[in-house]
Amino acid sequence: MFARIVEFFPKAEKKEEFLKVIRVDVLPILKKQPGFLELLPFVPENENEKIVGITLWAEKRDAERYVREVFPKVSDILRPYLLSPITSKHYKVETSVCPHFMESLTA
Repeated sequence: MFARIVEFFPKAEKKEEFLKVIRVDVLPILKKQPGFLELLPFVPENENEKIVGITLWAEKRDAERYVREVFPKVSDILRPYLLSPITSKHYKVETSVCPHFMESLTA
């Protein structure tokens, strides 16, 4: 399993609209991607902090394909709601740490 961790700094006055766009516009795009498993958004209680999203992918190549072919479109959708560009990092997920989570994702 592979993860992309992305950071967003939404404009304070557009935070709720940003979250709605994630649910209504971005999540359906993600769900259509080969190898996409899950989106885990982390929304801080403090209005001025970044929002962190983790997308989980079956394999690294699935995430790389998404970044190359689809993410530019997603970035364009989100850009009007953000103070700064989206940042991301990629990680291999060590499934042995949490096997029950992996089982539930692949079920």
